[in-house]
Amino acid sequence: MSYIQTVRGPIAPETIDFTLVHEHLHLDMWHTSGDGRIGQIDDDEIFAAELNAFKAVGGSCLVDQTPRGCGRQPERLQELSKVTGIEIVCSTGYYHESYYPPEDALHRRSVDQVTKLFLDEIQHGIAGTGIKPGLIGEIGTSQGWVSPLEERVHRAAARAQRASGLPLATHTLYHTAGHQQLDIFIEEGVSPDRISIGHCDTFPSRAYCESIASRGAYVSLDNIGNDLPGHEDAVKQLLLELVERGYARQVLLSHDMGQMPELGCRGGRGLAYLAKRFLPSLREAGLDEATWHLMTVENPRRWLTIDREPNP
Repeated sequence: MSYIQTVRGPIAPETIDFTLVHEHLHLDMWHTSGDGRIGQIDDDEIFAAELNAFKAVGGSCLVDQTPRGCGRQPERLQELSKVTGIEIVCSTGYYHESYYPPEDALHRRSVDQVTKLFLDEIQHGIAGTGIKPGLIGEIGTSQGWVSPLEERVHRAAARAQRASGLPLATHTLYHTAGHQQLDIFIEEGVSPDRISIGHCDTFPSRAYCESIASRGAYVSLDNIGNDLPGHEDAVKQLLLELVERGYARQVLLSHDMGQMPELGCRGGRGLAYLAKRFLPSLREAGLDEATWHLMTVENPRRWLTIDREPNP
């Protein structure tokens, strides 16, 4: 049996359409130094409005990649899914070393012990809620390389993927560590077509992204709408070049929205940005509807699908 694991339970893959593969609704994460926080407003009415705006432009499914220790709220995600009708996939995993929760003492755990943490959530649900993750991620690196402790978490994520069949997602902000991540995962036996290398558009090099895709992994262009100068034009050009070179089947798109200024109701891009702003610019540049459908419906559906029996 093939299925996608959502916060409301397993669903048939063909029931989801336009999907955002990397977003954050509830987010509350502290740097281990105690000096830095990344957080989102705590208001489910606002999140429901954001999800409904996404639904109004054809949205069907959202992947919330908030990992352990970063403010996950699976029960609230479940309620938001019920209220809005948007399917939501939540995750298990860890961000990068600077944000590992001290109470989990990862530095004192073996790879197999960290693997068990992931599998307990995958098999039994998160923190007694019974709500099961449908994704392992976002597994992060804080620099342009994988630290020894991050490698332990990467190997644990790979082993949990092998045991569960869940898709696997990473974080590689402004650098090219995606290849090191792939090396670890592939060494552990993960098939590249189960892996999404995150934030590739923050290093918008065609050579880098093409090299990731050529190894069989997904290239996640998931900071669409970021207001960095020149970012949008660079990402649009990168996407069109990847399509032209035959890699459209390995492109995933999203916003990585996770902080209050990014909310549509606060003047930010919001969850409807891809459809309302980015798609028209791609159409003007010659992208056809079939390719857009491939990247926003077929690719996410294929990546999120788990090809085995659901856990009871």
